[in-house]
Amino acid sequence: MLEKDIQEILFSEEQLSRRVQEIARQIEADYAGKEIMLISVLRGSFVFMADLCRAIDLPCTLDFMSVSSYGSGTSSSGQVQITKDLSEDITGRNLIVVEDILDSGNTLSYLLKILEHRHPASVRLCALLDKPDRRVKPVDLHYCGFTIPDAFVVGYGLDYAEKYRNLPYIGILKPEVYGG
Repeated sequence: MLEKDIQEILFSEEQLSRRVQEIARQIEADYAGKEIMLISVLRGSFVFMADLCRAIDLPCTLDFMSVSSYGSGTSSSGQVQITKDLSEDITGRNLIVVEDILDSGNTLSYLLKILEHRHPASVRLCALLDKPDRRVKPVDLHYCGFTIPDAFVVGYGLDYAEKYRNLPYIGILKPEVYGG
């Protein structure tokens, strides 16, 4: 039913699974012998983080934040709001912020500054998708799944108006669906 709204599949289930495993191996190499804390930026990254945390063979804890600069639109408003903060103290912890997509950089730039002020041992960013053509603010991306063109993508946790998150792949949404 949802497939009729997809213009093109960018990344299949198999491609996503392989890339998640590769990122997990990179994280294991970088943090060998250390404990990490994965922070999911809700809601878009929950599927990616679930797969990533199961693929990492290191001691790790999880926490969640909800930060938004989109509202119900398709582009960043530039106004960032924390709608759910962390439950755990991050002082002295090795953080990996797990995000679905790095787009304008507005939200993640703001979020990373907030986390740095809480005195973690380290903060790194892991984004499943990077859309550099839309970047407004510079953001250091340490782990990247895929670089994508400037298209509106859904699936594997990414949504449009809270729909399409449950697609097992990432696809480009047809412009007529969102008025693009």
